[in-house]
Amino acid sequence: MSLLNDLTRQLAARQDLTPAQVETAAAALAGPETTDDAKGAFLLALAAKGETAAEIAAFAAAFRTRARNPGVEAWAPQAIDIVGTGGDHAGGFNISSLVVLVLASAGVKVMKHGNRGITSKCGSADLLAGLGVNLEATEEQQRRALAELGYVFFFAPAFHPTFKHIGPVRKALAAQGHRTIFNILGPLINPGRPAHVLLGVFARAWVPRLAGAMDVLGIEAGLAAHGVLGPDRGIDEMTTATVNIVQGAGRLRSVNGEWRGTDYGLPESPFAELQGGDLAANLAITEAVLDGQAPAGLINTIVFNAATAMWMVRKVPDIATGVGLAREQLASGAVRRKIAQTREFYRS
Repeated sequence: MSLLNDLTRQLAARQDLTPAQVETAAAALAGPETTDDAKGAFLLALAAKGETAAEIAAFAAAFRTRARNPGVEAWAPQAIDIVGTGGDHAGGFNISSLVVLVLASAGVKVMKHGNRGITSKCGSADLLAGLGVNLEATEEQQRRALAELGYVFFFAPAFHPTFKHIGPVRKALAAQGHRTIFNILGPLINPGRPAHVLLGVFARAWVPRLAGAMDVLGIEAGLAAHGVLGPDRGIDEMTTATVNIVQGAGRLRSVNGEWRGTDYGLPESPFAELQGGDLAANLAITEAVLDGQAPAGLINTIVFNAATAMWMVRKVPDIATGVGLAREQLASGAVRRKIAQTREFYRS
């Protein structure tokens, strides 16, 4: 514990941590020996100093090594994760979950990492379970899902056992209104380690840091994105209702700027068209999307993200081409069939 206290004092002096010091801190945070008070003091000091891209990457690497390995290395080079940090409190629909199904329908391998709703009424795990995914699937079933369905869902609590020693501290700090590095690590610690990541970011200031962290981690092609709703308000998604701040990593390192759906032929929409609710509401919205009866802004936002992901994995030469292919998956019934296949796969 004294080592963690020493690092806390270093952070209080506004000194960054080295990768070796981050590993020391991660070991203390992940173990039962260190007191919750010491863990909390460290996390608050780190947040107060401000986490650097290098520190974020080092913490992600430390907790990647502590995660269960699902044994999906064969698919990782072509796979992508569509994931958000959460914490934007914007009340948006589970856009990334529908994007996963669009991509799988188009032949893109997806490794989705997520959890139940924490800062939202319905998380990705909630919606995908409602659509038939078994959150407690065995690793063998998950490998078969990648092979047969084209996508897999890794339920975060099942793959990060050491987080049980951090959960109580996080919960206590959150109740006091404090953010910690664990609010942003989730998108970077996918146990499948896909080579591509489309990462939605809860706040504009974090876009360059998370893009930088993906670079340090060696992501083959990453894109951090934040939808701007106002001066101090935004969403951890790219949308057709917002100006989207984007920054790339890896092969996409040169990408940096503002994107709009209109750049790719997708009309601007009011943000109200992207609103979600609890599980029952979001399952009903999903049906409306599949029937082509959902608000155009929501359908176009799903298409926008799917098209971007297709471009990232080189399925299409550009996002505009991806828009057509993504829309075709919804209009042709391919996504509805993918959901039916999902239900049948996990039933059998």
